[in-house]
Amino acid sequence: MKSNKAVVKMIKPEIEDESIAPLIEELLGRLGEDPKRDGLVRTPQRVDKALHFLTSGYQMNVEQILNGALYEVKYDEMVVVRDIEFFSLCEHHMLPFYGKMHVAYLPRKKVIGLSKIPRIVDMFARRLQIQERLTQQVAQTVYEAINPLGVGVICEARHFCMMMRGVEKQHSGAMTSAMLGAFRDRKDTRDEFLALVNHRGNGY
Repeated sequence: MKSNKAVVKMIKPEIEDESIAPLIEELLGRLGEDPKRDGLVRTPQRVDKALHFLTSGYQMNVEQILNGALYEVKYDEMVVVRDIEFFSLCEHHMLPFYGKMHVAYLPRKKVIGLSKIPRIVDMFARRLQIQERLTQQVAQTVYEAINPLGVGVICEARHFCMMMRGVEKQHSGAMTSAMLGAFRDRKDTRDEFLALVNHRGNGY
């Protein structure tokens, strides 16, 4: 399997951490609003804080997230972390898209701490994104972190750029997948993954 490390290592160039509140204030004025009125007087600061949080993934890296949580275990069955909720901003209109992700892998010699997989999802989701790249980055990162036999990722999302503007379809969604190693090469592995994702036994 050819690695695509350039996809995973995409990090925003370092810039001074300056407030964007003055830019938001100017934007409000250009939109025809009065940024000094009661309801908007603190909006630039709130937007500044919100956008810094929603793009905080640029300041994260895989090594910090994993923090050594890789364990040698004699386990060769599929590991699935299902229904990982995420929120992101599309890079085309900076409108939200949101959904859930299912991540699975077949261990070779190591497993990854279960809480680390949602953190990896958050790291990439909290950047300006497209769903296709987000799905690929999560799969490639897990693949490179523990060298498993394979990784499978399925992402389901709804996009406000489709719901609020453009085609204005409120009930349409998008699904993307990334299959690496055994998940790409073996149909039975893909089928097991899909069955586990769709299983809803005992409320879990």
